[in-house]
Amino acid sequence: MTGSTSALRRAAGTAVAAVLVVIALIAPGAAPAQGAASTPSVRAPAAILVEPATGDIVYQRNADQRRGIASTTKIMTALITVEHAALDDVMTTVDYHGSPVESLAGFEGGERVTVRDLLRALLVTSANDAAATLAQRVAGSRAKFVQMMNAKARQLGLKDTHFANPIGLDNEENYSTASDLAKMTLILRQNAFLRTTVNLPKVTLKSGDHPRTFLNRNLLVRGVPAVNGVKTGHTNSAGYILVGSASRDGITVVSVVLGDPSEAARDSDSLELLKYGLARYHVVTAIKAGQLVGQSALAHRDTHVNLVAERTIRRTARRGDKIVVTVNDVPATIDGPLPKGSRVGTITITQRGKVVAHVPVVTAGAVDAATFFDRLQDWLGSSMTLALLAAFGVCSLYLVLLRRRAVRRKQSRRAGKGAPVA
Repeated sequence: MTGSTSALRRAAGTAVAAVLVVIALIAPGAAPAQGAASTPSVRAPAAILVEPATGDIVYQRNADQRRGIASTTKIMTALITVEHAALDDVMTTVDYHGSPVESLAGFEGGERVTVRDLLRALLVTSANDAAATLAQRVAGSRAKFVQMMNAKARQLGLKDTHFANPIGLDNEENYSTASDLAKMTLILRQNAFLRTTVNLPKVTLKSGDHPRTFLNRNLLVRGVPAVNGVKTGHTNSAGYILVGSASRDGITVVSVVLGDPSEAARDSDSLELLKYGLARYHVVTAIKAGQLVGQSALAHRDTHVNLVAERTIRRTARRGDKIVVTVNDVPATIDGPLPKGSRVGTITITQRGKVVAHVPVVTAGAVDAATFFDRLQDWLGSSMTLALLAAFGVCSLYLVLLRRRAVRRKQSRRAGKGAPVA
């Protein structure tokens, strides 16, 4: 091994290890649906579409306008209930005498029904009698339950929301906005039971005096595979309302339309928004576990160790966005002993100029310590070592020559002193 070859290999190892920036352009994936790039055509006087993973407001119209919200009020009724009661708790139903046009589960006073079934009736068939029982049993009175609803709204920062009842009956003091309803829905979807319930095409209640089966009032849940919630609403004053959600290929979007003139219009508007949102976003893999991100030379050896990402990072992004993957602080040379998976650097994931994740850079294999012979061979092969040895040799030779010259002079002088006089 020559000194120049060793130096070149170490330089190459340094260059490979010093990976500074890798830019991963988001793959275009499947093309959006025809016309998806244009702004959706929505007739509702107030609407919003959000993508929760990025926090994007994808579309909005009068999203902060206070309006009647009818039975979407029951989203907050459900949130208060799961916060203060267990799903397997059993509640005795109250007498509720609704008008003929109200949505009811048909509970008679005195039935013993689980909270689980009351919530299913509340969210799937929008049962007002279920809402009345939950409010009474959770808080002791409907008035106290409404106080809890308003306190929760303040806690969540819903400044344009106020409740007058747990049902959604018309009342000028019962209002919210498309924006606030979207926020409430995102919280509801964090609860696995509620998220599953609003996606049921139909539900059978097994507790109470007898089994009851209801179809979901949300026709989109029943007819469109991607749609998975959330809550319908309608009164003569509020118009037709739908809080919708849909998921496809790892993307979820939430829509709200308020004040539509008909059920068909609210379904059409909601579907238009949801399809628009799903087409604009996709999930991209920024980095994969085990993905090669660089190499570091092994100290005193002409070999290297591969450096890989420790874990996978996937991000939701708009189509056409890019994610920047930066590999930082990777050493040019590594010595052991180090076990496989030792951290030697950091990967930084940046999206829209904001750091969204850090991933350790780790060794793909174990790194042994350099042996004495590795170090000696490396030292002997170094160009600097060879230069020093050459210099040492030259100096040694020069000293030898000087010594011989001195010896000759000394011998010459001695010879001169012993010569006979003429």
